[in-house]
Amino acid sequence: MDFIDQQAIDRALPFEDLVNALQKAFASDIETPLRNHYDIPNPESSRETTLLMMPSWQAGSDIGIKLVTVTPESYKFDLPSIQGTYVLFDAVRGCVKATMDAPALTAKRTAAASALASRFMSRPDSRKLLMVGTGTLSSQLIRAHASVRPIEDVIIWGRNPEKAQAIAELDNLSGFNIQVADDLNQAVSEADIISVATMSKEPLIMGEWLQEGQHLDLVGAYRPDMREADDDCIRRSRIVVDNYTGACKETGDIATPLANGVLQQEDICADLFQLCRQERAFLRNDKDITLFKSVGHALEDLAAAQLVVKSLA
Repeated sequence: MDFIDQQAIDRALPFEDLVNALQKAFASDIETPLRNHYDIPNPESSRETTLLMMPSWQAGSDIGIKLVTVTPESYKFDLPSIQGTYVLFDAVRGCVKATMDAPALTAKRTAAASALASRFMSRPDSRKLLMVGTGTLSSQLIRAHASVRPIEDVIIWGRNPEKAQAIAELDNLSGFNIQVADDLNQAVSEADIISVATMSKEPLIMGEWLQEGQHLDLVGAYRPDMREADDDCIRRSRIVVDNYTGACKETGDIATPLANGVLQQEDICADLFQLCRQERAFLRNDKDITLFKSVGHALEDLAAAQLVVKSLA
């Protein structure tokens, strides 16, 4: 059994196919317990290392588990912030079917989940995307959103302009009209879709900047002490999350407004399970500001891993 690396995963998971696979998975009988989340002190960093153990299974088919570390300051060692392995088992025979690069799988399925939410939530004529953040996810999110909306123009903003320029020059983004922004407020005002994937502990997107009709895609802020959008973003938006349990507990973008009374759980319109199962409909008008908060779900990893194995068979 060979280890499936980043390059093979990228080839095996075109976003058009992966977004459709996730939509089917959210409506399926896949079972996913709450992930195990451990914050471990890191003497080499000002922030903890997080260990995530994320299992999911489909009876009679497959069992998958992702083991990853999230180390925000691993850039000091020229390493990505997310590292780990995904293991896919045969649920009937019990044998290992495949092992694969977890960060690559995570990046693809995370971006595809945002695109799936955008398919339900953003304006169908959205053509201009603002990408906030310059990490591994940024190019994946641009390509994923463009798989469901006619994205032509892309603005990239990051704290480090050199990193933003490097993203703009990637070969796999050559089909877009790309510019690097130095004024985040101005960039937000120009975009149809705003995708944010950062490790920020303080809000980057201010609600007063948002315009009618925009869609805000929040992908970072995976801990309660992290935030990418301020309370005004929450107040002004119609909100969907990928799953209630994780979003209401693990991310500061939702947990903090809930704790402070800015948001009530019943104000959240739906999660992806309800939308994909057609238990709730999300109907927007042109003036709505919509917000999707992604925290990640092991079901997404299993669906992506199954598609990788199928594509490479």
